[in-house]
Amino acid sequence: MGDNKSAQQPDVNEQIKVRMEKLKNLQDAGKDPFQITKYDVTHHTDEIRTIYEAHEKELLGDRPAVNTEGLDEQQAREAVTADYNERRAIMDASPINVSFAGRMMFKRVMGKASFCNIADLKGRMQAYISRDAIGEEAYADFKKSDIGDIFGIKGFIFRTKTGEISVHAEEITLLSKSLQVLPEKFHGITDTDMRYRQRYVDLIMNPDVKETFVKRSKIIKEIRKFLDGRDFMEVETPTLVSNAGGAAARPFETHYNALDEDVKLRISLELYLKRLIVGGLERVYEIGRVYRNEGVDTRHNPEFTLMELYQAYTDYEGMMELTESMFRHLAETVCGTTKITYNGTEIDLGKPFRRLTMNDAIKEYAGVDFDTIKTDEEAKALAKERGIEFEERHTKGDIINLFFEEYCEENLIQPTFIMDHPLAISPLTKKKPSDPEKVERFELFINTWEMCNAYSELNDPIDQRERFAQQDKNAENGDEEAQHTDEDFLNALAVGMPPTGGIGYGIDRLVMLLTDSPAIRDVLLFPTMKSLDK
Repeated sequence: MGDNKSAQQPDVNEQIKVRMEKLKNLQDAGKDPFQITKYDVTHHTDEIRTIYEAHEKELLGDRPAVNTEGLDEQQAREAVTADYNERRAIMDASPINVSFAGRMMFKRVMGKASFCNIADLKGRMQAYISRDAIGEEAYADFKKSDIGDIFGIKGFIFRTKTGEISVHAEEITLLSKSLQVLPEKFHGITDTDMRYRQRYVDLIMNPDVKETFVKRSKIIKEIRKFLDGRDFMEVETPTLVSNAGGAAARPFETHYNALDEDVKLRISLELYLKRLIVGGLERVYEIGRVYRNEGVDTRHNPEFTLMELYQAYTDYEGMMELTESMFRHLAETVCGTTKITYNGTEIDLGKPFRRLTMNDAIKEYAGVDFDTIKTDEEAKALAKERGIEFEERHTKGDIINLFFEEYCEENLIQPTFIMDHPLAISPLTKKKPSDPEKVERFELFINTWEMCNAYSELNDPIDQRERFAQQDKNAENGDEEAQHTDEDFLNALAVGMPPTGGIGYGIDRLVMLLTDSPAIRDVLLFPTMKSLDK
């Protein structure tokens, strides 16, 4: 592999040198492409196809296909050519003129006429470039152009003899000279690293990658549309905070020079959005970047997109209905069906989502009933017996969570709401009135992944202060992900927060699911990468 690379290296450098020379020659001749500031584009490639097909239908609609029955090869060929020429004459008599632009991905020069392929946002389109149509000088310049150059092309649409809709160029303009050499093939495991580092090249070379990101944008647009239909208001809250709360995660730390204060990057959106519920905004959501100082794997990136929403006067049951409706809406509008496939497995978002308490899930998949286990000691003994690692500070609630992760998650393929988590792992959630060891919380699991996390929000400031105190204690005992007492948030709760349902969704994971993407890096335009040594 190494030898092959070194053999190619001088070749690429040589090509770059040649491209630089071509640019200099153009500049010397007063044809510097980089001086052009704009180009008038009338159509994208997909529109060119659509309007030409409609035009054909109108002009040639009832024209029968050429009949070559009983003819020898030579006669058949002549009949086909004559038919093509007649069709062309009819179409060319009322031409559709277009002007489009994009990157040249392919070029075939044949003496006085050439073909090239131009890629724009919507796809690719063949252009026919002839010396007679664009002139001697322009054609000579075109022959010297390179794959990767960006062109504007004006001309009329026609269909080639082989049936491909193309544009017959009458004027071409070099809009940007590509000074780098595009790779021959930009896929295969060997250079996924390069694909993530140079996403701009990945988007040029791999149309399906572009499609994923177009779909991502559509998903976010549809989420906004769905929430707008339910009277939610989109808001923005600070990313630089003095106290990063609302989740169990290690924050990034930075320094604010003007105030000479250390601040953190937010790890969630929760505590500010709840302040807005206190302020009477009733239904709020934010789609924003959050930052967690943790490792990178197929489902985690240190900065990612989180959506949180809060709705006054409802609870976690209300959040379940909203989630199920929203996921169904996204599948229908973005994928066109509620039955989606992820990595070959069909997932049905059309059926009612299964509901299971965390303890029932453990009973089903691990054969242990934690409702019958009373003390932390019994829970720890059970964990030892099953070989589940835990820390000294862990309580029964933490052990339940460890059992769930070990035995249950891998089985949750179809959409399942896992409900009623232990109090110990839910510091911001309301207790269940019927069982104060548990809280009104759920996580939605699809394809073994946690897709969202929701609560009936804790709105009792006294209870919340006690839970923060416990978190502070956990931090002292070495829990780097513990939250800390947030006095201003407690003050907001003391002012009074109505009963509220709240939820957080990992948008990147949702996009992975709906685009059948294997890793989070495939749905982040610019994933976090370790710097290459300079």
